[in-house]
Amino acid sequence: MTLLAAACGQKKTDSSAFIGDQVKYEIIGIDPGAGIMKTTAQALKDYDLSDWKLVEGSGTAMTAAFDKAYKAQMPIIITGWTPHWMFSKYDLKYLEDPKGVYGGDEQIHTIARKGLKTDQPSAYTVLDRFEWTPGDMEKVMLAISDGKKPEEAAVDWIKDNGGKVDEWVKDVPKAEGVKLKLAYVAWDSEIASTNLVKAVLESRLGFKVDLLQVEAGPMWAGIAGGDADAIVAAWLPTTHKDYYDKYKDKFEDLGPNLSGTKIGLAVPKYMEIGSIEDLKKK
Repeated sequence: MTLLAAACGQKKTDSSAFIGDQVKYEIIGIDPGAGIMKTTAQALKDYDLSDWKLVEGSGTAMTAAFDKAYKAQMPIIITGWTPHWMFSKYDLKYLEDPKGVYGGDEQIHTIARKGLKTDQPSAYTVLDRFEWTPGDMEKVMLAISDGKKPEEAAVDWIKDNGGKVDEWVKDVPKAEGVKLKLAYVAWDSEIASTNLVKAVLESRLGFKVDLLQVEAGPMWAGIAGGDADAIVAAWLPTTHKDYYDKYKDKFEDLGPNLSGTKIGLAVPKYMEIGSIEDLKKK
């Protein structure tokens, strides 16, 4: 029986059974190119969890699996990160990571291609000024998860946060019709932030922004090669460390646009488990 089938067919967690048996020794992950997947694979090695399998998929598939399990009060373990709308909608907790495999809090950085400051100074200035909070991001993500189109959720946030947006575009010359390319990975967090920046650049400065949805590797390669102008989706220092090091000196790091992010293994709070070490059968 699959995890989803179990979630649909049972009503509550069998807390007497070992957690591995309850979830079929599966951790529900996202796309294989994501840094959190590589870190989780390393965690399985460092914690000697050779019986466990990291299930590849997508952010959408992961959230769908979690929603079904949560509604049935069934156990499930996922690769989690914050900000994410799931932490606003569900009662979730991170498993403790005593070995520190997932690192501490991260930041999301804005990365620009070389030469953008000279070629498109208005866009560069706004990208450099762009900064918001996890709470801001989660509002946009939650609106999208509730059915709004990403561009609509972005426009609504701008309407509600005009003062903050005014600071980003203050005294910045308009660039009517100038084309820009922003790359991003299809994480809910990056869909929110990239659509927001697109909406600001278009509605306030007149740019015409194309969004390029790619995997993490091509996203960084696109910036390094000049095929994309910028990203607002660089999770550092852990998640995208390999790409950052690989393409170092081939891009410009404009610094964090959001602080206080976190990655790790997450479970519903109703599960009686507190640490990654609890996944190892005694």
